[in-house]
Amino acid sequence: MDKNAKIYVAGHRGMVGSALVRRLKAGGYANVLTRTHAELDLLDQKAVHAFLAAEKPDYSFIAAAKVGGIQANNVYRADFLYQNLMIEANLIHGAHVAGVQRMMFLGSSCIYPRDCPQPIKEDYLLTGPLEQTNEPYAIAKIAGIKLCETYNAQHGRQYVSVMPTNLYGPNDNYDLNNSHVLPALLRKAHDARERGDAEYVVWGSGTPRREFLYVDDLADACVHLAEHDYSGPLVNIGTGVDVTIRELAASVMEVVGFKGRIVFDSSKPDGTPRKLMDVSRLAGLGWRARTSLQDGLRLTYDTAPFREAATPQI
Repeated sequence: MDKNAKIYVAGHRGMVGSALVRRLKAGGYANVLTRTHAELDLLDQKAVHAFLAAEKPDYSFIAAAKVGGIQANNVYRADFLYQNLMIEANLIHGAHVAGVQRMMFLGSSCIYPRDCPQPIKEDYLLTGPLEQTNEPYAIAKIAGIKLCETYNAQHGRQYVSVMPTNLYGPNDNYDLNNSHVLPALLRKAHDARERGDAEYVVWGSGTPRREFLYVDDLADACVHLAEHDYSGPLVNIGTGVDVTIRELAASVMEVVGFKGRIVFDSSKPDGTPRKLMDVSRLAGLGWRARTSLQDGLRLTYDTAPFREAATPQI
């Protein structure tokens, strides 16, 4: 990408979008285009098309989405399917109509079958049933991938899809009812420490295995692909290393400084037993993750907004 290129980041206030903006600006890209929800409702097709026609960005990153953890995905199933379908359809078709040639669509590792072989290769897409708790979100993301593929095939566009593993970092959502597992654990352990509790509760059995990627590493991978003019098939973005939820909970305890014990609530869902990404395609394109889980947890906890109310350390 040219340093003066007009680059639109959809969803710039979210965890992923804000990381992309940080990385682009740090890389010397001076013309980064953003709009808040108040300025542009991505569910409004007419408004989105008018915006893209007027601005005509040279490159677009689609990081906008309705996201949440297991409970939110399972309860608000219609919202997750409808809103994500509309956001991506408006942005992808609108970009095509406006003549935007290059774009990157960010999906999620939940697009892959629940019980597919590990580690998960890009070729495993649509080879088996999805995890039921987040099926609507996964279907929406799969539709986005296929939109990109079909616009490339029919219209010669260069719309790339990347599938990040589980993400965490600055600007994450720490709402205990709607957040993903890692921010929820950080918040729970912190609150338990502040209250002087003897234990903190973790959903599920603790046995599922998950892979976690620091969000600024994701942003770096996305910009790396864009800078190298990648226009090939779907690419997984991850670390290639996973941990059990029990191991994650223990690491969170260490970072937060909570000295109690972990209690697992097996009445809550575990979700997919294991999700480890095969990142060999990305490695072949010259990129690997740099931030270890322990370092990433410390960086994330240091910037967590719920710490602002904590008693200052003297």
